[in-house]
Amino acid sequence: MSAEDAAASFDPLRPRLMRIAYRMLGVVADAEDVVQEAFVRWMGTDRAAVREPEAFLRRVVTRLCLDQIKSARARRETYVGPWLPEPVIEEDEGVDDVTLPLMLALERLSPLERAAFLLHDVFGEGFDEIAETIHRDPAACRQLASRARAHVREARTRFEVPKDKGLEIAQAFFAASRSGDTGGLRSLLAADVSFYADGGGKVSAVSKPVHGIDELISLLSSFTRFYARDMSRIVRYGLINGLPGFVSIEPGGTLQTTALAIGEQGIEAIYVMRNPDKLSHLGTAH
Repeated sequence: MSAEDAAASFDPLRPRLMRIAYRMLGVVADAEDVVQEAFVRWMGTDRAAVREPEAFLRRVVTRLCLDQIKSARARRETYVGPWLPEPVIEEDEGVDDVTLPLMLALERLSPLERAAFLLHDVFGEGFDEIAETIHRDPAACRQLASRARAHVREARTRFEVPKDKGLEIAQAFFAASRSGDTGGLRSLLAADVSFYADGGGKVSAVSKPVHGIDELISLLSSFTRFYARDMSRIVRYGLINGLPGFVSIEPGGTLQTTALAIGEQGIEAIYVMRNPDKLSHLGTAH
């Protein structure tokens, strides 16, 4: 069978394989590399003998991701500042509920726990199939998923914010944070709000998480002098890794995404991505 035949059977599955790889790895380029390697292997496979191509390719992608995670963890030990997964904007998102806080929680799991949880709880695979993928028996896979579920429970979405309402809050946050409106910020933020910024050592960013409304307002107020000289420009509002937020051009021409985790008491966490290496897939958007 030709490469064209291989592509014809592979390409319809590519978006789902990308969702699996991205949620396993948190890095778009690495996920793309894994999916492309899966395609290369698919071309070299006796495809006529494969009864369920999607299940076969999910196994290939998951195993490749498990190999990748080992080297990724070693790189993150030397990462400068907080690490956040690459932002994925709404139109690239799947229909699952893996939001940015959940992706961060997945980082704390073992690779096998992460695989079992994602494949079962997010992508709906049975434990018999997961067992074949990760080379453990079904009972062990069930236990891995259960353990993972317990660890990530707090990161699962507990308070549903309608998209329109979430984007309204994102617009209000942008306006208040750029104008130095501390009263407006207080009305939007939860008392125990947290702030994370990922610059990766490539651009300026807050080097440690900031916790608490007073500390965060003080931090945001300190930025207003930069905005007075060179105001942020909105590129677009939208869902970023399942959270309301926006893409903006910041002083100095830095591309940035800001995602807001919103709870019953207001904005509970703010995730800012400034690392240009993690934003290249979005384009310059200037």
